[in-house]
Amino acid sequence: MTKRRTSKRGQARQKTYNDLHLDPIDISPMTDSQRRVFESKKNQVLHGCAGTGKTFITSYLAYKAIQAGEFTKLVYIRSAVSTRNIGFLPGTEAEKAAVYETPYKEITNEIFDRGGTYDDLKKKGIVEFMTTSHVRGTTMNDTVVIVDECQNMSFHELDSIITRFGRDCRYYFCGDYKQADLRDSETGIKKFFKILEGLEQDFDSTEFTVQDIVRSELVKRYLIAKDKHESSSK
Repeated sequence: MTKRRTSKRGQARQKTYNDLHLDPIDISPMTDSQRRVFESKKNQVLHGCAGTGKTFITSYLAYKAIQAGEFTKLVYIRSAVSTRNIGFLPGTEAEKAAVYETPYKEITNEIFDRGGTYDDLKKKGIVEFMTTSHVRGTTMNDTVVIVDECQNMSFHELDSIITRFGRDCRYYFCGDYKQADLRDSETGIKKFFKILEGLEQDFDSTEFTVQDIVRSELVKRYLIAKDKHESSSK
């Protein structure tokens, strides 16, 4: 399919990105699973173990694609679900959402090896963060979309996200069944990923196991020990 011409707004974003003289650090895949993600040009599902770099490598690939002129914008989408009830959060809605945005700031600043890069890109409209509460009514064009922590989304949320897909987009869905902060009856990740298995022409799927953990050796040893404990307790 022939790629449509980028809109004037998209062209302006691309020029702004180039004017910032940003160049991502050189990153190579560290495991076979990561390598499959690097090599795919389709939309992708990344599911499995914590600490395997799912969000980091998809962010890196997104910024590289923007740098190459394939897309003009990166959008992070996440559900505002915390790991435990921390009570009422003061401040505006934007200030509350900022709590969930922090990991993407850190990832972006690390990728460009420069503090403040995320905020610079956000001001220029090149990167955006939104919660699932604000997805409906939008259309994604010329955009890389990283849907993170999918296990904390209902099927309705995931369904709403994928139907925002416009022209010339790439979607990355990242999640781990075992890290869900919702009850099994509430999370929609298994049903949603099962549906995407029927879209082989559009999606590649990669499963990350404990052997793919790159965060630290302690995390790797802990999760292996945890799996052994849970298996022996059944």
